[in-house]
Amino acid sequence: MAKGRSRSRIPVLAFLYIAILVPIIPIVMWSFSFRWTYPNLLPTWSPRAWDYVSSQSAITGAIGTSMIVSTLVTVLTLILGYSAAKALGTREFKGKTVVEIFILLPAIVPVISAVMGMQGIYLRIYLSDSLLGVVLAQLVFTLPYLILGLAAVFKNYNYEYEQVASTLGANRWKILTQVTVPSIFPGLVVSCLFAFVVSWSQYLLTLMIGGAAVNTLPIELFALMTSQDYPVACAVSIIFILPVLILLGLTSKYLTTNGVAKGGINQL
Repeated sequence: MAKGRSRSRIPVLAFLYIAILVPIIPIVMWSFSFRWTYPNLLPTWSPRAWDYVSSQSAITGAIGTSMIVSTLVTVLTLILGYSAAKALGTREFKGKTVVEIFILLPAIVPVISAVMGMQGIYLRIYLSDSLLGVVLAQLVFTLPYLILGLAAVFKNYNYEYEQVASTLGANRWKILTQVTVPSIFPGLVVSCLFAFVVSWSQYLLTLMIGGAAVNTLPIELFALMTSQDYPVACAVSIIFILPVLILLGLTSKYLTTNGVAKGGINQL
């Protein structure tokens, strides 16, 4: 029975891999081209784009800034959202649905509408045009993904594990690190992955709040796209996609229902 299910998944997985990888092939070809004109089937090959990218401090600096911002946002999202996710997942209380709707609002409301209001507030409290301002602004949009995603994991969490550990003399830190985190680890990884990807791909929010002071990779990429230097833009696109693909590869075993539901118990 299990073998039959595994075989039935092969066409689906093959389709998904093709759907993800096929659009990337022209991007890779463009990045190693000098020009690609109609009706030529293949471009004129050249490493010019990669030489340009490696020599531009603005692009390399944008990569570093994006990594710093996305990492900080992911860590802060986890710290701020963990308790809320656990409360929503393990407890029932009046108004819970309303709370969940309010948490979800930043993911529903158009970014441009929220950013216009946030920019006015940030200007008054002197957080505009700063790295801290960008990080705090992105938290608004990453918290819903982590809180609601992790709350769904906590709904299947057996709270008795913590009670048993407590009766055996474990303190709160040991319960957290040796009981809770291992049991929800797959869901924790997936939720943090979503937070990182949302932060990594932010363009409009970073542009409006960070201004010219915070230059991230999406801002550089959009500027290159408007310049119509497609080889360089495609080279930067590959750099932009690569961290996400690496993270997906490292966490792929958790990106299924079985992985999230069963993987954590296996860690105990």
